[in-house]
Amino acid sequence: MAGRLEGKVCVITGAAGGIGSASAELFMEEGATVVGVDALPGASGQLWVEVDVTDEESVRDLYAHVAERYGHIDVLFNNAGISPPDDVSILHTELEAWQRVQDVNLKSVFLCCKYGLPHLIAAGGGSVINTASFVAVMGAATSQISYTASKGGVLSLSRELGVEFARQGVRVNALCPGPVNTPLLQKLYAGDPEKAARRLVHVPMGRFAEAREIASAALFLASDESTYVNATTFLVDGGLSSAYTTPL
Repeated sequence: MAGRLEGKVCVITGAAGGIGSASAELFMEEGATVVGVDALPGASGQLWVEVDVTDEESVRDLYAHVAERYGHIDVLFNNAGISPPDDVSILHTELEAWQRVQDVNLKSVFLCCKYGLPHLIAAGGGSVINTASFVAVMGAATSQISYTASKGGVLSLSRELGVEFARQGVRVNALCPGPVNTPLLQKLYAGDPEKAARRLVHVPMGRFAEAREIASAALFLASDESTYVNATTFLVDGGLSSAYTTPL
């Protein structure tokens, strides 16, 4: 099945690590031309670009540059996101922390869709994958209130765009991972092993996902194997969102 993205130009945000980096590597293995985007240096891809995806002008210029360089854009994987330690219960999260998370996790998806979608439409269609989360469909007592709200917004935004642009050949899906073994998660839990254990016990498979497993789901959504998959809540959570009790 190699070559599932042959000839496709894919722009991946948050490509300097975790799901974004794993996806960039897998997409390239499958024949894609990958433009890796991150605010940090070292994003994976044949072309990597340092861009603040919360800045409107920078995002607009990014897609214009990619389209000019390669002639077309086929896949947007809007994956940039943060989960800082000062985003906790609504009782203790300050407005500045709330807004910082909203800007990176939700505003960036809005901007990347706003300025990326016209290039997909011009190319005759394509796939948009927006990284939401399993927390967009369920609640948690160990709250990260702005993160959860931002991912709910990504889910709703993706659903609406998928419906709006379906007849123009554009599919938009919300990829909703469960907890993933990435540096972001490791950093989040390093200072609070009890919180990590409390969350892990609810995962039926007994482990967090690996980034490559989420990348494989993104690959399916980016490829022509998913041409009738649109406006979905694409859960890749090891059964977490379906669990009432978990195995001992």
